[in-house]
Amino acid sequence: MTHPPLSGVRWTSAVLLAALGAGTVRAAFRLRDLPVLPVVPRTSAGVPRPAGWRLLTARGVEPDPATFLAACAYAEGEGLRVLDLLPADLAAERALGLLRLVDPARYRWDRLGEGRGAGFAVLVTEEVLERAGVDPGGPRPDPAELLALTRRLKEYAADATGLAVAPGLSCGGPGDPGGPARAAELRAQGLPPGALAAAQLGGLALLAGVAVRQGRWGAAAAGLYWLQPYLVLGGSGSPLRPADLARATAARPVRSLRAGLRTAGAARATGRDDAPDAARAAAYREDLAAGTDRFLEARRPDCPWCGSARLSVRVRVPDLLQGKPGRFTLERCGDCGHVFQNPRLTPEGLEFYYRDFYDGRGGEGAGTVFGRLGAAYRGRAEMLLPHAEPVSWLDVGTGHGHFCNAARAVWPRTRFDGLDMGDGVRDAERRGWVETGYQGQFPEFAPKLAGQYEVVSMYHYLEHTRDPLAELDAAAAVLAPGGFLAIELPDPESRMARLLGPAWLPWFQPQHQHLAPAANLREALADRGFTVVAEEHGPAHQGNDFFGAVALTATRLAPDPDRPWGPSATRRTRALAQAVRLAALPCFAAAAALDTLRTAAARRTDGGNAYRLLARKDTR
Repeated sequence: MTHPPLSGVRWTSAVLLAALGAGTVRAAFRLRDLPVLPVVPRTSAGVPRPAGWRLLTARGVEPDPATFLAACAYAEGEGLRVLDLLPADLAAERALGLLRLVDPARYRWDRLGEGRGAGFAVLVTEEVLERAGVDPGGPRPDPAELLALTRRLKEYAADATGLAVAPGLSCGGPGDPGGPARAAELRAQGLPPGALAAAQLGGLALLAGVAVRQGRWGAAAAGLYWLQPYLVLGGSGSPLRPADLARATAARPVRSLRAGLRTAGAARATGRDDAPDAARAAAYREDLAAGTDRFLEARRPDCPWCGSARLSVRVRVPDLLQGKPGRFTLERCGDCGHVFQNPRLTPEGLEFYYRDFYDGRGGEGAGTVFGRLGAAYRGRAEMLLPHAEPVSWLDVGTGHGHFCNAARAVWPRTRFDGLDMGDGVRDAERRGWVETGYQGQFPEFAPKLAGQYEVVSMYHYLEHTRDPLAELDAAAAVLAPGGFLAIELPDPESRMARLLGPAWLPWFQPQHQHLAPAANLREALADRGFTVVAEEHGPAHQGNDFFGAVALTATRLAPDPDRPWGPSATRRTRALAQAVRLAALPCFAAAAALDTLRTAAARRTDGGNAYRLLARKDTR
C-alpha cells in the first residue's frame, strides 16, 4: 500500500521535526566532547595556590580548593591560559543554550571564535589578565559581567581557551530562566535579547500551531521540542547532571514561554545599550552646525588613475552605512574604467564619517562582523602556499588584526605585524594578534620599514585610501626583493554593481574612495616592478550582495532612531524603525538564500564581487 505524499501544510511540521532532530543530535555530540576535570579529594585548608593562576568567580560562587587545583593541573596539561568551569549541575536550559553556541571539539582552535562560558568561574593566567588590563582583586562580578569578561579574555588567548566540567562546582540553584538577568547575560555575549526572545516566542507559537493543526507530524515536532532536555542531558554518561532536568523537561513549554516573555519585557525596559549619550550627541551637533559641504573637496575634472577627462556619474547615494547627513558621488573614467569618489572627502570628512563605525558606538558590531570572516581570511592566507614560506608579513589596514590572528593557523611560524590608522592596531598588539602594531599612514612608515618584509598584504584597504598609487609605491619600498604583495579589492565590473545600483554594498559610501578594475591594478603593479603570479575572482567573492542590499535599503527607509548624529528619537521614529525591521525579516531570509546561490555561481564561474592579486617584486 502506498502512502500519499505530505501535503503542503505538513511540510512545516516535517521541516521543524528535521531541524529539531538535527539540533538535538548536534547538542548530544557536543555534550559528549565536553572534558571533565578529575575528581580530587576535598580539603578546606592548607592548599597552596599554584603560581601564575587566578580563579575569577561570580558573586555567590565558592569553588573548593580541590577544584581549583584540578583546574590548574588540567589547564597546564592542555596548554590553556583561560579555562571556563561549568558546574556539573548547570541548569538544563542554560546547558542547552551553551551547547548551541559552542562546539567543544573546535572551540579552542577557532582563533576567531567568541569566548563563551557558563558565567560561574573562569581560571586565567596572570599574564593574560595583565595584558587584558583586568584587575583580579576588584569586586566580584555578576554572571553577566563574568560572561563579558570571558568573551574578552579569549581575544587574549585566541588558541589557548577551553571549557571543562567541574564536578565539584555547583551553580547553587536553578537560576533565573528569563527577565533582566537573562537579558543582561545575552547582551554580555553579544547577543540581542529582544530579537532572541521574539524568535523564541515565535517558535513556540509555530510549534503550538502545528501540534494542533497538522496531526502526527505536528505532534511529533512539538513532542521532540518538549523532550529535548532529557534526550540531550538525561543519558547515564552525561558529564552534566542538571538538578532541574526533570522539571525543565516536564514544564518546558510553559517555562520557555514565561522566560521568553520576561526576557522580551526586560529588553524593552532597558532599551539599547548604545543609546546616544549627551556628550556624543553634543559633539555631533557641533560638527554639523557648519554643514557637511566643508567635508568635501572641489570636484576634480580628470581621472586620478590615468588622467582622462572622460568622466561620467556612476552612482549618487547618501550615507547608507550610518545614516549621517551628506550625499556622495562616484564617477567612472570612460578610458580606464576607474571608479572614484568625486568630489572626495577631506581628511576632516573622513574622520567624521568613520567615527563610531569601526570603534566607539559601532566598534563591537564591526568586531563581530570581522570575527565571522574566518573562511575569507584562510583563503587569503592560503593563496601564498604555492609560492613562499614567509618569515615576515606586514598587514596594511589591519584594523584590529583579525586577519593576522586567523592567518597564524596557516602560517604558525610567520611573524605578523600590522599597520593601521586607528587605535585598533594597539589592541591587536596587546592581544598578541600582531607582533608589532604601527599606527599611522603607510607611506609615512615606508622609509623606516624599507626592505624588511617578505609579504605585504592589503585586504580591502586600497579602496579606502586617498591615493592608492602612493600606497603601491610604499609597498614596493617595504618589500624585500622577491617578496610578495597580496591585494584584495571590490570589483567595480561586477554584474551585481549594475543590477543593484546604489544598493550594491561594495560601493560602501562614503568610505570607499577608489575602486580599480583588475586590469588597472595589474598595469600599475607592472609599472612598479611586480609580476602578478596569481589572480582570483570567485574565491574572493563576499556573499553579501543581496543581504547587503536589503540592509542598506532598510537603513535608508528608517535610519537608527538612536543615532547621536540624528534628531532626537520619538515614538513615531522608533515605531517606524521597528516596523521596517519586522517587514525586512522575510526579505533578509530571501536575500540569504539568493546570496547562497550567488556565491555558488561565483565560485563556479570565477566571477564574484571582489578579486585578489598576488604579485612578486622582481629582483632585478
